[in-house]
Amino acid sequence: MDKKTAEKLYEAFYMKVFSYVMTLARDRNDAEEITQETFFRAISTDKSFRGESDSFTWLCSIAKNIFIDEKRRTARQDDELSEEIPDTNRGIEEKLSDRQTSIRIHSILHNMEEPYKEVFQLRVFGELSFAEIGSIFGKTETWARVTYHRARVKIKERMDEYEI
Repeated sequence: MDKKTAEKLYEAFYMKVFSYVMTLARDRNDAEEITQETFFRAISTDKSFRGESDSFTWLCSIAKNIFIDEKRRTARQDDELSEEIPDTNRGIEEKLSDRQTSIRIHSILHNMEEPYKEVFQLRVFGELSFAEIGSIFGKTETWARVTYHRARVKIKERMDEYEI
């Protein structure tokens, strides 16, 4: 890949890829490193891009693979969560602002099956559109909407079990 094309790719997609990686890593430093590694691999190995998807989807696939590799290398134990019963009359998004509840919701997300987990994280934390989410998975915008709705229902059910 020539320098000019690489610069355009970087400028056009850096923030979108970074936002996507933040939904996965939930740590700014890790997300920055993974994003940089994503662009390094994309620029240095242009043979792997076959043009079957758009550039953003291709970059997100690289980023996801790097993230998975990193997680495998640095597998950690989950921290014990403290027990607290918060107000049940708030929405999921509002509850994320409460630290203890946030930890509980992230725990529920951590144990949630795919693709619900990733679709919910991309929508809520990554602030991606349903069209972008569908594109990442190679599915339609409607599929992304339905999957997100089902993820919300599953989270709500599990929150009700824990009286969150």
